[in-house]
Amino acid sequence: EAKKTAKRLGIPVVPGSDGGVSSDDDAMAIAKSIGFPVLVKAAAGGGGRGMKVAQTPDDLMLALSTASNEAKSAFGDASVYLEKYLQKPRHIEIQILGDGRGGAIHLGERDCSLQRRHQKVWEEGPSPVLAAAARAKIGETCAKAMRDMKYLGVGTIEFLYEDGEFYFIEMNTRIQVEHPVTESITDIDLVLEQIRIAAGGDLPAKQEEIAIIGHAIECRVNAENPQTFRPSPGRITQFHPPGGLGVRIDSAVYQGYVIPPYYDSLVGKLIVHGKTRAECLMRLRRALDEMVVDGIETTLPLFRALVRETDIINGDYHIHWLEQYLAGQPLDGKAP
Repeated sequence: EAKKTAKRLGIPVVPGSDGGVSSDDDAMAIAKSIGFPVLVKAAAGGGGRGMKVAQTPDDLMLALSTASNEAKSAFGDASVYLEKYLQKPRHIEIQILGDGRGGAIHLGERDCSLQRRHQKVWEEGPSPVLAAAARAKIGETCAKAMRDMKYLGVGTIEFLYEDGEFYFIEMNTRIQVEHPVTESITDIDLVLEQIRIAAGGDLPAKQEEIAIIGHAIECRVNAENPQTFRPSPGRITQFHPPGGLGVRIDSAVYQGYVIPPYYDSLVGKLIVHGKTRAECLMRLRRALDEMVVDGIETTLPLFRALVRETDIINGDYHIHWLEQYLAGQPLDGKAP
């Protein structure tokens, strides 16, 4: 339904089925029409659950049954749909604000291409690969769609981006984990504006008044082994957050805090802002080296390695890059 709505509103979508597939034969016909590889996705899902890739026709039946079973277990709905599987896309999302009365603006984009098992790990804005003209075009497309549907509140429209083309994948009608990236580069408090607009207030600015200021990167520091990603609940024996100009920590933990085994393993978000991406990366390296979380395992060592990788420094990565890096596979002919 989200894809149908997006298409009706003029938002570009990934080629695929118009809705849930009704049978194996139906799925095969659709897959052949859009071309392999294809992605099987849970119709009621999100967060990477119920999502499988079929590289060839021989893979499709297994992908369908596996994704359907995962979808039924996670969401109580076994229905799945098909999309064209893009080879090396970026994950780029547009932040929007709507007043519910036909007014809407966009606040630029975030690049969330560094992912593991479809879970975002590192987010930055603006995207290293998006020019101002492309940003303005896709941003206005999204803002116009939100004006047409009289959208109320904050929202994020997520795309895959490859070869200069955007393909809608989903919309999150809420605050995102990575919202501090946008706050840093626009100087707009999204949580405040969400509450204010819901109370009947106006949008914080006109579109022409929105400016992208510098560059921001967010690292999700999780209580996990940095190599195996095994959860690491337990008591934090030492906690030292980094500080300084352009450094922000969003966290509720402290020395003596116990990370429980029952919930998301997020310890905190480290957000760094700089006048340029190069300055931002420099500050991020210093902040990561300064941050101390002892007593449990965290993903800090992974980020300390990533921030020194040539591809990351150059902004030359895609949604499969991190998993290839973690697996020790060559990345476009280069050793990780």
